[in-house]
Amino acid sequence: MSQLYIVATPIGNLEDITLRALRILSEVDFILCEDTRVTKRLLAKYKINKPTISYHQHSKSSKIKYIFDMLISGKDMALVTDAGTPGISDPGNELIAQFLNRVAEVTDHQPQIIPIPGPSAIATILSVAGVHSDSFLFLGFLPHKKGRQTLVQKIVAADLTVVVYESCHRITKFLNELIDNGGDKLKLTVGRELTKIFESIYRGTPTEIIAILEQDKNNLKGEFVVVVGR
Repeated sequence: MSQLYIVATPIGNLEDITLRALRILSEVDFILCEDTRVTKRLLAKYKINKPTISYHQHSKSSKIKYIFDMLISGKDMALVTDAGTPGISDPGNELIAQFLNRVAEVTDHQPQIIPIPGPSAIATILSVAGVHSDSFLFLGFLPHKKGRQTLVQKIVAADLTVVVYESCHRITKFLNELIDNGGDKLKLTVGRELTKIFESIYRGTPTEIIAILEQDKNNLKGEFVVVVGR
């Protein structure tokens, strides 16, 4: 029986990977990667020499069929994203969904999906935010246009902690949207480039965070995770 392992990899610091993840990556027949160039840097650090296959949001259905056929033939595979846990704000969720549909059609030797837990930007920022996290709302990346205003209003009105991802191109826009929709007094924790060399964590109201970011253009580089507290 073959296995498809969903393997969490570092979100920045390459040392943030579990011993189990390293073992699985060294044992599988193939590694499915969002970007093979990114994954090969991780594999090279730990001297893992395994064939890689590109799988990302633009992959065609024929690629998914190819992957599934190899699993049915008995090949073990690991799915990794560029950073963090596959399937969380990541095209890996589409592969897993289609995989589950196809598995239902197989009567013998059904491949298994096995999670290999590890780093996640959501858990990383919540661990230092100092907010109630026994329940929270995760919205991933907000849409660029359609539906964005509605979600911003939902964030401002929420009575629990909210976590969103935002790019360097829209982080200031998002903070201003919070202010424009009555969220000027919200308490934010903003993580930038988490676990990387230039990791930064900012705390304050949307207005205060904007002031910090605009002090230095370097503060507007990288990926952001925003925790909206009450």
